[in-house]
Amino acid sequence: MLNMKQKQALTQAIKKRYQSSNRNTKSKILDELIATTGYNRSYARRLFNNHLKTGRKKIRKSRVRIYDQPVLTALKTVWMAADNICSKRLQPFLPELLGFLERNEEIKIDDKIRQKLITLSCSTIDRLLLPSRRRYQLKGRSTTKPGTLLRHAIPIRTFADWNEKQPGFFEADLVALCGDNVGGGYVNVLDLTDVFTGWVTLEAFMGKGQFMIHAGVNSIRQRLPFLMLGFDSDNGTEFINGILLRYCEGNQITFTRIRPYQKNDNCFVEQKNFSVVRRFLGYIRRETTAELIVIQEMLKLIEDYVNFFQPSLKLKSKTRIDNKTKKIYDVAKTPFQRLLDSGILRPDIKQKLLDYYHSLNPMELRRKISKLNQKLDQLHRYNLVESTNT
Repeated sequence: MLNMKQKQALTQAIKKRYQSSNRNTKSKILDELIATTGYNRSYARRLFNNHLKTGRKKIRKSRVRIYDQPVLTALKTVWMAADNICSKRLQPFLPELLGFLERNEEIKIDDKIRQKLITLSCSTIDRLLLPSRRRYQLKGRSTTKPGTLLRHAIPIRTFADWNEKQPGFFEADLVALCGDNVGGGYVNVLDLTDVFTGWVTLEAFMGKGQFMIHAGVNSIRQRLPFLMLGFDSDNGTEFINGILLRYCEGNQITFTRIRPYQKNDNCFVEQKNFSVVRRFLGYIRRETTAELIVIQEMLKLIEDYVNFFQPSLKLKSKTRIDNKTKKIYDVAKTPFQRLLDSGILRPDIKQKLLDYYHSLNPMELRRKISKLNQKLDQLHRYNLVESTNT
């Protein structure tokens, strides 16, 4: 029985004779090789027809690179202006966002690069930005304490019950900036998210008392460009109380609550807690008045940035097929775009919002938010030094 080196030498010896022979002769040569080496017939045929074994290297034609470094640089700028969102959210909003950056002289590109950016697919965006992506690992603690006194007066609403086709129905939650210690006083952020449009409104205050929540909800309601029709919260005592119940009844707001220990019933606002509040403010403990003032200033900028320049996907349908679930989403739009498409705005309010929208600069908003974040970090380090010295 021949070893591998002997088989290879035999194959190379009769290869040229095989390639120059006619069909009948080739068949006989294959028979001889198979009988001698034990090769499979198809494998032996491939060895004879393989021109790479002759020592010649295969010449590969290099592809012309369409999306070169200038395109990648411009894409990174737009991606950073959109807060590093995924390609499926970025791609539909890219032409409009690019126009904002050019008008505010945040980016300078020629027509060729602009055309390439506009025609980018989602998969190409993911491929180009893959080396630049960073993963964030965040964690926190829950501070919700169940309230039981008024549960019978407030109906339960689950995640499957949200079928409103107009803006105005809000999910509410409280985000605690307490670090790993829930004791003492610290800053809380009230997050209200509209189910239909994804419009986000935020209020920060010290503590989590009922009067604070009432004042925050009233402040948000007064500055909304549309009516608040529904209010859905968790079962914490800060929400389930007579003050808020009477406020909702007096202003014709439908007040509902989620099932106990079922956070998915509040899925819309829970998602915004992470992608908005935690993304910009993190989990560090904030417990001073100076920090609260900075956070309140920052939240105004965050609202504008998220509502006008952060497109999101909205689930259209979900179908269960065997053991798999098929989900279909609509085209990514910003909350402002969904609000305009709803057609509920009065002409004067719509024009006011449009004028305000065109006056904004997403990169300038990001710079201001970043500066305030740096100021928060300085205050936090100062607080750590003070606590160490005392």
